[in-house]
Amino acid sequence: FQKLRRRGDTRTHTSSSLLVPSIHFLMAALGRTINFSNGKSIPILGLGTWKSKPGEVTAAVKDAVTAGYRHIDCAHVYRNEPEVGVAIAAVIKDGTVTRDELFITSKLWNTCHSRSSVLPALKTTLTNLGLDYLDLYLIHRPTGFKEGGDLFPADSTGKRLYSDVDYVETWEAMEECVKLGLTRSIGVSNFNKKQLERVLKVAKVPIANNQIEIHPYLPQNKMIEFCKSKNITVTAYSPLGSPDRPWAKPGDPVLTEEPKVKTLAQKYNKSPAQILIRFQVDRGLIVIPKSVTKSRIEENFQIWDFQLSPEDIKLLESLDCNGRVCAVAETSDHPYFPFHDEY
Repeated sequence: FQKLRRRGDTRTHTSSSLLVPSIHFLMAALGRTINFSNGKSIPILGLGTWKSKPGEVTAAVKDAVTAGYRHIDCAHVYRNEPEVGVAIAAVIKDGTVTRDELFITSKLWNTCHSRSSVLPALKTTLTNLGLDYLDLYLIHRPTGFKEGGDLFPADSTGKRLYSDVDYVETWEAMEECVKLGLTRSIGVSNFNKKQLERVLKVAKVPIANNQIEIHPYLPQNKMIEFCKSKNITVTAYSPLGSPDRPWAKPGDPVLTEEPKVKTLAQKYNKSPAQILIRFQVDRGLIVIPKSVTKSRIEENFQIWDFQLSPEDIKLLESLDCNGRVCAVAETSDHPYFPFHDEY
C-alpha cells in the first residue's frame, strides 16, 4: 500500500445508479455454480457476514435471500451466527427457500484445532445456525491459539498465546465431521501453498476449497493456479478491499475509488463494486462481498448481464501491489503463519 500512498492521487467517488432487480437476473444467478471435486456444487456469488453486526445481519441475510443469493458465508469468530440462524429459519419458514436450496459455509476458529475440539466446535456452530449440517466447513486459519478460553487469548503483555497443534491433525478431525454427515464438504482458509501440500499428502477427503483474500491489490494469480492444479476451488474474500476493516488508516487506498476501476464502471454502466465482483467471477472464482445495506446487497447481485474482457481483467490486475489488508501481522511469529511465503 505504500506504493499507492506515494502516488498522491486525488480521488473522488461517484456511484452509478442502481438497477431494479429482475427475474432475468434472478434466474441467471441461480444457475451460476462451481463444482467441487467431490461432485457437490457451490453458488459463485455469496453474502459475506464478517463485520456484520448482530443487530444488522439478520435483516441482511433475509434481504440477500430475497434478492436471489443462495450462498451465505459465516464463521464462529464473527460472533453473529445465532442472528444468521434466525434469518435462515425465517426464509425457510416463509417458503422463500428450502434448506437444500441454500449453501451455508462456516469456519473452525483457531482455539479449536485439537482433534478433540473440532467436532464440538462444529456442533456449536450448527446449534447457533439452527442447522443439521453445513455445506462447507473450513479451517479458518492454520495458526492455532491456546484452547479453553477467549477467542483471542493473550498474556499480560497482550501477546497472543498459541497452541502447538499441527493443522494436519485438525484436518483429520475435519474429515470425521464429513463421515458423520455434519458437513458435506471441507476446506481451508488462509493456507499457503506449502500448507496445502502438507494437507494433500494425508487427505482422505478432498480439500474442496481454499478461501483467501483476493482483489486487484492482491490478485493471487499464482495461488489460484496452484489450487486449480489440485482441483481446489478458490473463494475470494474481501473482494472490495474491505474498506470498513477496523484497522484501516487514513490515506489507505480505496479500491472503489481507483481510477481504473471507475473507468470500467463507466464503460459498463455499473458501480465500482459490481466491477470488482465481476472481476472474480470472470476469473473462475467464488466471491463473497459483504454488505448490510439492502440496496447494495441487491446491487452486488446484479452482475450477470455483462462480462469483463481479458484486457479489462489485465487492467485491474495491474493494480497489484501485494496489498494484503488482512495480514494479521500480530501473529507473524506463529510457526504456521501463512504469509511469509510468496503464496
